[in-house]
Amino acid sequence: MHLTTQRRAAWALVALAVGAFTYVTAEVLPIGLLTVMAADLDRSPSETGLLVTGYAAVVVLASLPLTRLTRRVPRRRLLTATLGVFVAGMLLTAVAPNYPVLLGARLLVAATQALFWSVATPAAAAMFPPEVRGRAIARMSIGSSLGPVLGVPVGTWLGQQVGWRTAFALAAAVGLITCVTVATLMPRVGSGGHEPGRGATPDARRYALLIVATVIGVGGYLTAYTYITPFLLDFGGFAPAALSPLLLASGISGVAGTIVVGRLLDSRPRTALVGPLALITCALLTLYFFGALHPVAVVALCVTGMSFSALAAAIASRALQVAPGSTDIASAGSGSAFNVGIAGGSLLGGALIDHSGVRSVTVAGAVLTAAALAALLCERWVAPARASAPEQAAPARSAP
Repeated sequence: MHLTTQRRAAWALVALAVGAFTYVTAEVLPIGLLTVMAADLDRSPSETGLLVTGYAAVVVLASLPLTRLTRRVPRRRLLTATLGVFVAGMLLTAVAPNYPVLLGARLLVAATQALFWSVATPAAAAMFPPEVRGRAIARMSIGSSLGPVLGVPVGTWLGQQVGWRTAFALAAAVGLITCVTVATLMPRVGSGGHEPGRGATPDARRYALLIVATVIGVGGYLTAYTYITPFLLDFGGFAPAALSPLLLASGISGVAGTIVVGRLLDSRPRTALVGPLALITCALLTLYFFGALHPVAVVALCVTGMSFSALAAAIASRALQVAPGSTDIASAGSGSAFNVGIAGGSLLGGALIDHSGVRSVTVAGAVLTAAALAALLCERWVAPARASAPEQAAPARSAP
């Protein structure tokens, strides 16, 4: 890759990572500002909560249709337009005079997020040689890992100090900078002179197995993690003041996990998938049996945070490798599966707490992640390995 093109691609990758960071922050920010927004809009907390649940529903439902509709639009142009509409939606959110307008603005932003996640990952991979594309995806994923750790706490603090509208306006400003950077620096095509429209080793059976394992594995993690706060308080015996440092430690571990897994995505893609699932399973079982021992619980919580962020990057990378058709469609499918797992895990965890107590969410989550792990370990029998499988690829010689 020419040096100038390589530098442009590297900066464009940073911009996409910032975009991922901004989208995660925008999606989750109303949770931290729920009471502030409800009071300002004169709405109940449950009505204000629709700003989050409605958003998530649009992301799941719109990913595939929007990706199919825009599949012939050049990636740079599409990402620039997507980020431009995001900025407009966030500004409308910041100045919304009433709840219906605010809800409409949120759903508009959600539609752009559905398209961004479907297109940005394949576009990031396309800017670099095949042997380092997994590492590029991992570096982009650092942005989404930083969202809960940095973006949401800062946005929540800012919203509480100077008003929730200012927090959304600031997110719009970051989105505008990202939009301009992508439009200016993102190369028109991938490193080889073409976009990788299909996976490196396309296999419909492997892809289908990945989708199933994603729903089950992500659902297992969220079964436990959605209700980790009451678990730590009621079963773990932690003081309420300890919750913020514990969740911060888990978030920082997630960033570390994304960085570490980047070294495996190109050379050992299956290991990058099954390793995090195995660690999550062991950590959740540890919490179930030893969650009342504070040092053990802290370590287990950090392991789950690290492993889940690594798993998210591994799923995104593997979907592009085994995509049986368009990599954009494959990315949209894996993203939808991820969000279905999030929603399903949250619902299952809530039902378990009501009937079996808060401790049960950890063992139930472990059972599901173990099932996802078993499914991926059976991949060789479900879809016989090929000689050109990326698991056998040589380690990358250079990083993006």
